[in-house]
Amino acid sequence: MDFKGNKAIYLQIADRLCDEILAGQYPEEERIPSVREYAAQVEVNANTVVRSYDYLQQSEIIYNKRGIGYFVAKGAQALIKDLRKKVFLDEELPELFQKMKTLDIPMSEIEALFKQYNR
Repeated sequence: MDFKGNKAIYLQIADRLCDEILAGQYPEEERIPSVREYAAQVEVNANTVVRSYDYLQQSEIIYNKRGIGYFVAKGAQALIKDLRKKVFLDEELPELFQKMKTLDIPMSEIEALFKQYNR
């Protein structure tokens, strides 16, 4: 896995796992790879994956069945989408609007591009 320097590695791993859940690779109520298995997949220390799993468990996206492993929580896909939508609307969109203002890009140009991509 290629990591970016602007975000903690454990959060990038959590994002990847969320992407995989959204893609259906790990269905709701199904087991996800063990910490060691996932650490080998993404080529990081198991402690980093433990941190990712703890973060996702606190976010109620996954849960632990003691002695069995981690599972995708019921409603995880909807929760991930809601969380990502909130981040987009609260953090990314204002940044986009500021760039549009700085570069004098009218909303009509954005609307035209949006329609083009959604054909």
